[in-house]
Amino acid sequence: MDYVYVRVWSIFVLLFSVIVHEYSHAYAALTQGDDTASLAGRLTLNPLPHIDPVGSLLVPLLLMLTRARIFVGWARPVPINPLRFRDMDRGTVIVSAAGPLANMFLGVGFALGARALSAQEGFSVLLYEGGLVNFWLAFFNLVPVPPLDGSKILSVLLPYRWKWSYLQWERYGMIVILIAIYSGLLSWISPLVQFLVDWLSGFK
Repeated sequence: MDYVYVRVWSIFVLLFSVIVHEYSHAYAALTQGDDTASLAGRLTLNPLPHIDPVGSLLVPLLLMLTRARIFVGWARPVPINPLRFRDMDRGTVIVSAAGPLANMFLGVGFALGARALSAQEGFSVLLYEGGLVNFWLAFFNLVPVPPLDGSKILSVLLPYRWKWSYLQWERYGMIVILIAIYSGLLSWISPLVQFLVDWLSGFK
């Protein structure tokens, strides 16, 4: 299938997937006692409150046009107040893990759909691509660089005296992430994602 068609489809999948990702954070936060995201109107699958013009549209389009080896994006982070969690550490882990786990579930669904429709080559290719996008989002967000979800999970495990200094790196996080993307430091994600989606979909 033509590269452009597949990438355009991938942008639509990416938009849907980052919205599910943020919705999952909002829902998990509500279960832990924090209704901040809900009160802000973010406990919804309506794309409009979630779309970030840069992360949801510009970055994916730039990666597509430059034929980058990776394809990733993000939505507007939902507002979370950990002080309202019934248990701050437990709530932080659950809420932070909810987004990547949602993408893993979507990735499994897309990949198994590709297997089920393997006789329909066009559809199976698109579903296969959906699996790649979602597993990429999941593992990318688990990288322990603030403000990604992995950094919040790691912060719970750090000694208190290190925790806040570590999280202060969030102001430089996007610069670090872009350097990591274009320098190849995240190149380990692609073979892992490829292996999982190939295995689940039956593609070789």
